[in-house]
Amino acid sequence: MNHIPVLLHEAIDGLQLKAGDTVVDATLGAGGHSSEIVKKFGGDIRVVGFDLDQDALDLAKHAVQSVGGKLIPIHANFRKMESACKEHGIDRVAGVLFDLGISSMEIGESGRGFSFKYDEPLLMTLQNPIESDTLTAADVVNSMREEELANIIYEFGEERFSRMIAKAIVVARRTQKIETTAQLVAIITNAVPGFYRKGRINPATKTFQALRIYVNDELGAVTEGLTGAWNLLAPGGRIAVITFHSLEDRIVKNHFKNIPKEEALIITKKPIVPSRTEVLANPRSRSAKLRIIQKQ
Repeated sequence: MNHIPVLLHEAIDGLQLKAGDTVVDATLGAGGHSSEIVKKFGGDIRVVGFDLDQDALDLAKHAVQSVGGKLIPIHANFRKMESACKEHGIDRVAGVLFDLGISSMEIGESGRGFSFKYDEPLLMTLQNPIESDTLTAADVVNSMREEELANIIYEFGEERFSRMIAKAIVVARRTQKIETTAQLVAIITNAVPGFYRKGRINPATKTFQALRIYVNDELGAVTEGLTGAWNLLAPGGRIAVITFHSLEDRIVKNHFKNIPKEEALIITKKPIVPSRTEVLANPRSRSAKLRIIQKQ
């Protein structure tokens, strides 16, 4: 499945890059944003790309090179951006782009269980290859206490039936270990009220989101990544962040707001959202918000 970058031109234009700059693509994926940056500036711009998925790094490297660009691929979470860039001799950058949406490669048949639409192993980790000590969604649902599980589903999924779902998971795992997405979907579907099963969204949606966020510590990574990006940013440089749900957007908004006014200029007083045309072409873009800040 091809990943369609959301708010592509708005984010790139918002960074106000120029030839000779170094830019960080914090969420490289298959290289959609990076390739577009290179197309705009040719080989006169240096891109540093972060991703936990080695397959994505390989795809992105090929994509960027095919349009004549230079990419420094780094197999790490963007929360390590500052130290990893410095290890590569990069102390200052002109821009940092974060696209915090999960890519279509992961939402599709990834073999890692991100989507409730496919029967796959219940992993949900962005780490690829997976190491022996990598936390997975199966670890969480099979070992965590009911109250902790309910809190995760409520806090990270904003799921109102979190207690019902957590209780059903704990009951089910006494009989059989929960190892696949299909098992978990069945447990959730049977746990929630009938009207919720017939609702607009799949009843497993919010629980799957919550587990993915928890397994990958996504919200902690956003805070650390923004701090690292700001420390690397040269005066006049910009950070652009695309979020897809309220939890991440709140973190970004507050993080920007808490930087002293004399040090920062918030470019987007209100977040930029996709046009009606973009939403019709790519329905998954409908919840996206773009926020941009500039270092003074």
